[in-house]
Amino acid sequence: MEALANCAVLNTLDSLKLSITNHLRFTLGAYVETASENDWYVATSLAVRDRVMERSTQSRRQHRAQGVRRVHYLSLEYLMGRLLENNLRNAGIYDATKEALAEMGKNLDDLVQKEPDMGLGNGGLGRLAACFMDSLSTMDLPAIGYGIHYEFGLFRQEFVNGKQVEHPDAWMRDGSPWKIARPSYRQTVHLYGHVIQKFDEFGRPHHEWVETKCLLGLPWDIPIVGYDSNTVNVLRLWQAQADEDFNFKVFNEGSYIEALREKAIAETVSKVLYPNDATESGKELRLVQQYFFVACSLADIVRRFKGGYDLPWSEFPAKAAVQLNDTHPAVAIPELMRILLDEEKLEWSQAWDICQKTFSYTNHTLLPEALETWSAALFERVLPRHLQIIYEINRRFMDVVEARWPGDGEKKRALSLIEESGGKKVRMAHMSVLGSHATNGVAALHTRLLCERLFPEFFELYPERFLNLTNGVTFRRWLDVCNPELSSLITESIGAGWLKDSTKLIALD
Repeated sequence: MEALANCAVLNTLDSLKLSITNHLRFTLGAYVETASENDWYVATSLAVRDRVMERSTQSRRQHRAQGVRRVHYLSLEYLMGRLLENNLRNAGIYDATKEALAEMGKNLDDLVQKEPDMGLGNGGLGRLAACFMDSLSTMDLPAIGYGIHYEFGLFRQEFVNGKQVEHPDAWMRDGSPWKIARPSYRQTVHLYGHVIQKFDEFGRPHHEWVETKCLLGLPWDIPIVGYDSNTVNVLRLWQAQADEDFNFKVFNEGSYIEALREKAIAETVSKVLYPNDATESGKELRLVQQYFFVACSLADIVRRFKGGYDLPWSEFPAKAAVQLNDTHPAVAIPELMRILLDEEKLEWSQAWDICQKTFSYTNHTLLPEALETWSAALFERVLPRHLQIIYEINRRFMDVVEARWPGDGEKKRALSLIEESGGKKVRMAHMSVLGSHATNGVAALHTRLLCERLFPEFFELYPERFLNLTNGVTFRRWLDVCNPELSSLITESIGAGWLKDSTKLIALD
């Protein structure tokens, strides 16, 4: 394995020991003789991160020089697992680091156990996202994952007197050596307000979203190391902040708690994964949370496109592919339309063409009642401009449906982005299918049922947009690490190539 082994930061035993010792002394301010096990874990992780970040810098420089198309993966969850052992193995320095620590009287296996799981996901949705990011780096595909920097994970549980008791998952209590703040890429997010129509000097109408409330999104980067590859991609997580943390006037008037009110409200947005939506305020927080991370992410993607390329907007899909992992980030579709229409002044037809060529959608559920919908009234209060855009998308789409099935009201009801029964609701799965050039299921049977039962009308109208992409797992983590004896047996039988290319496992037949 040569990819990270050839970095300027050496991976010899002496170099690794020096890096770990220096981080103990100069980063953590600890003595080698009295450092805690957690100090050793952090220092070791930082020594590994030094080597990873050098490759990350080289990856970004190479991608920029080549003008590559980058995959942007939008997911509300990432179930990352522990990173130290995974990064050591992927970087090819596991054995050297283990030996270096042993010479300093430390056991790598003990230090690995000190790492808390990142509270960024809780199920298959998050594990799929994490596995995709691992595979993209391993395959040397330029990519960046986007999500939310949750202060707390979903919860941790214990049983007391035979009953489940839930506690906050304070995974960041001791910090994380893998996170890197990027304040220079902070983004501003607008919410609420209202929309006004104006006319330019040629009498053409345009819309302005005014009198909004603002949030700031601070990005934190986590390097994603590919196995035996030349690429280190990034998972970028957004932390919500108030645009004005402290009201000095209110503080001077003696209202000390009220002076921090805006800060507390803003930080709620990235406080916890899946806030309770049993109340109206909970539903509103979920919508704000989803839009917050989508708006930050798209602003970051647009910043990179405008800063890195002197290209017309028609070339945007050739440089940026955006994958929606379930419907949580589906509001990205009207958000990109808003950017193209209101900020970049594109015509509707060109903006919609760019959107459809940019987005792809992964569906995760076949239950109609589980598909995400939002009250139109809530949408109008939180994102008034986006609801206008959704209505216009739907109006134009209904014209397409009428042309295909004249006078067929049932087809229109089935395909409409707006559900009319029980109060108007925005159908986010419908938005995802219509606004994307590709929709995939996660298993062959799932995809077939997706086409036949969940979206039969969409499949009839756009059969070429549906495809199957069977879910997999990162077999290096779930086989090589979890079952090293079996992994060794496989390697003895067919060689080590399967660790890079799983199709080589066919040789076991």
